Amino acid sequence: MENFVVSARKYRPATFDTVVGQEHITTTLKNAIKTNHLASAFLFCGPRGVGKTTCARILAKTINCQNLTPDGEACDQCESCVSFSQNASFNIHELDAASNNSVEDIRNLIDQVRYPPQSGKYKIYIIDEVHMLSSAAFNAFLKTLEEPPSYAIFILATTEKHKILPTILSRCQIFDFNRIQPGHIAGHLAKIAQNEGITAETEALDLIAQKADGGLRDALSMFDLNVTFATDRVLRYKEVLDNLHILDYDYYFKLTDLLLAGNLPQSLLTVDEILRKGFDGHQFVVGLCRHFRDLLVCKDAATVQLLQVTENVRRQYLDQSARAPMSFLLSALSLGGQCDMNYKQAKDQRLHTELWLMKVASLRNLLDWENLPNTLPLNGIHSTDGNVHGEVAEKKKPSPDNGLTEQHFVTSEPAAGYQPTSVARNGNGHLPTPATNGHPTNGTATVVATVPVAAPPSKAAPPTRPASSRLRSTVSLHAGSTQSIAEIVEEVAAPARPDKSFSFEQLQTAWVEFARLRQQQTDSASEQLILNRDLVLNGTTVFLTLDNTLQPGILTEFKVELVGYLRNQLQNSQIQVEHEVRLQEVKKMIYSPQDKYNYLAEKNPALHELRKVLNLEVDY
Repeated sequence: MENFVVSARKYRPATFDTVVGQEHITTTLKNAIKTNHLASAFLFCGPRGVGKTTCARILAKTINCQNLTPDGEACDQCESCVSFSQNASFNIHELDAASNNSVEDIRNLIDQVRYPPQSGKYKIYIIDEVHMLSSAAFNAFLKTLEEPPSYAIFILATTEKHKILPTILSRCQIFDFNRIQPGHIAGHLAKIAQNEGITAETEALDLIAQKADGGLRDALSMFDLNVTFATDRVLRYKEVLDNLHILDYDYYFKLTDLLLAGNLPQSLLTVDEILRKGFDGHQFVVGLCRHFRDLLVCKDAATVQLLQVTENVRRQYLDQSARAPMSFLLSALSLGGQCDMNYKQAKDQRLHTELWLMKVASLRNLLDWENLPNTLPLNGIHSTDGNVHGEVAEKKKPSPDNGLTEQHFVTSEPAAGYQPTSVARNGNGHLPTPATNGHPTNGTATVVATVPVAAPPSKAAPPTRPASSRLRSTVSLHAGSTQSIAEIVEEVAAPARPDKSFSFEQLQTAWVEFARLRQQQTDSASEQLILNRDLVLNGTTVFLTLDNTLQPGILTEFKVELVGYLRNQLQNSQIQVEHEVRLQEVKKMIYSPQDKYNYLAEKNPALHELRKVLNLEVDY
């Protein structure tokens, strides 16, 4: 019975043309051989299984070939090529640095380099996993690598270039191998399946190629595994899914449809089915986030090419992306990122995952899909007519007879330590813009949008909220947000209130209280020094004087919080805090004899003339 040879060895490339997915490297090497521009040392680096050692062996064989083809390939028929194919070549030496990494091993190699080849032009030394060499071994290798004999060529291969000494890197010609694209891997697997008489579904080969993550050797190992499982020599998509233990796209599409519909019970049952099949919960979280990212990519025709899937799956992505609002995808990705980061620290990881899905499913109840903008806002809010309306954008009010009432949602990202307060509506019923010179207050980014919400039916539906009630909107998209499920949305403003007048004593009381609260939070002596300065009140503007140029920067860090606190406590939205810097004059102390002389000479300039006449020097 013939011994089985794994595909990674059986179909290992023997020429540059058969190397998969590394055309930029094979073309360069062939041109170097044809023009005889060979470096004395090469460094091949890149991920595992992408062809580094294979290309090193092909290069070694081709260099010594006695009858090169016009394309710069080895002939596979001359004495040198035949001896190489039979592993009997005396001119090609391969060293595994993972198990031969000592100084003695390198010294033995250097001793061999001294002897010229008996036949052929070059002696080639292939050192695999070169990053495993010790520092002493690297240092012993330096001189030989820099000035080798004319007949010696070194080919180094590694997966971790950053571990190699810079002095070694500077002596090598470096080639960076890329991860192989899934399409190239699938095409190569299809050729092997045809040669072996194996029938394979295109989706099955694409799945293996994606699971390989750019490594052809891994893909060939998975291919052999599935061929062994398929007794009828037919590779089917479903069987490959089970063998490789991969979560199918269908689960992600199904779960996303349920979340879009706000169907939380079925969503939780779907997650339970996934976990009962033995899939890792963390991998599921990462996979669903990746699915949301792919849906986001499909929103623009220019980025659809980033989606590396089959044509059938691509159509499914495009269809679901058209039905998923941009705000839903951004919010789901933001919440998913938090879930991913905190998953390992969670005591109950399943509950942690389910809470994420609860938040995502609740977005349906807070937003109206049909009336939300379906494009990505960059510097403003995109309205339904495609225009961008700066920092504050509002949709047109619906006609009175369409059964819709207008509700405002606010999403903001406060500065560190700032507690958001209610935002008052102006006389027109709209949210006002920030009060600082018409621009948002420093340290905050506020987006205001008006979303039509359907009026509740007369029966069985919950009663309409009063206009003054506090309602919450979509979750903040800040990457560092840690809002709980109860804080998914910022507070909506209460009805407008008039500004109240206040006295200087009331201002001082609120200022001292803020200083006390700030001391409990940060206990910063620099902040307390600023907050204990004398105040001057001019109308609604508070002035304080600072001592040096460092204090304005410290004041800026908590100025937004200070102004917000004063406005809330004194119930006046016009309050501002201004400052000026007055540098204190520092009296210079007289210490040295030169200082004493300068001080006396300033009072009596005739002292200079006396010193010159008497030819005196200041005693140091």
